[in-house]
Amino acid sequence: MTGWFCPFVQRAWTVLEEKKIPYEYIEVNPYHKPESLLKLNPRGLVPTLQYNNKPLYESTVICEFLEDAYPDHGPKLLPGDVYDRARTRIWTDFCTSRIIPAFHRFLQFQPMDDKDGLKQAQQEFLSKLKEFAKEMDKTGPFFLGSEPSLIDFVVAPWVMRLWVFDYYKGGLGLPVPGEESGEDAEIWKRFRKWQHALEQRPSIKNTTSETEKYLSIYRRYADNTAQSELAKATRSGKGVP
Repeated sequence: MTGWFCPFVQRAWTVLEEKKIPYEYIEVNPYHKPESLLKLNPRGLVPTLQYNNKPLYESTVICEFLEDAYPDHGPKLLPGDVYDRARTRIWTDFCTSRIIPAFHRFLQFQPMDDKDGLKQAQQEFLSKLKEFAKEMDKTGPFFLGSEPSLIDFVVAPWVMRLWVFDYYKGGLGLPVPGEESGEDAEIWKRFRKWQHALEQRPSIKNTTSETEKYLSIYRRYADNTAQSELAKATRSGKGVP
């Protein structure tokens, strides 16, 4: 069960598309939770997956489950090498525990006339992106190399929504190509190559709606009036619930 606009839903949805796993898509309104959803997931959160009449939830858990349950469906989300697999989980967790909270602190920052506070929120988010990009494979185009992995799919929905900062917060603030120097130039070049690879990946493009459809939803986040569990957690100074 899903909500089309939810980035956590897009994580699992993209993996289903990428691996070409047959599925039935059931749209629900997570703000008006139907009984059918609550029976499967008492918290009423999306995505919720039903497999052999048994429920699963939590987006990253679902992605890893799909990797294990459908081993013949590529690409592999987790490397075979045990060290590389552990490193994948480290950076997957970094996306959820560091990048996404910083994304929302920047997006939900108020008041807008507090320019210093807004700049600080922007720089915090950019510092997390830079720390992440520094660890990317130097050749790419994906985080671990030539093929996408769990890391890419876990953070891709937020990468596909970076435009919200241009609409509502005066810009993301990424360095302009050619204006960086030294190590920073290579790091941001790598980031832009990775971002482009995600944007062109069919499974990601096919699960992303047109910008116009997201505008009213992200306006509420930008105004800090959104009522999602993540928005409320951000307002209270917490991480991803």
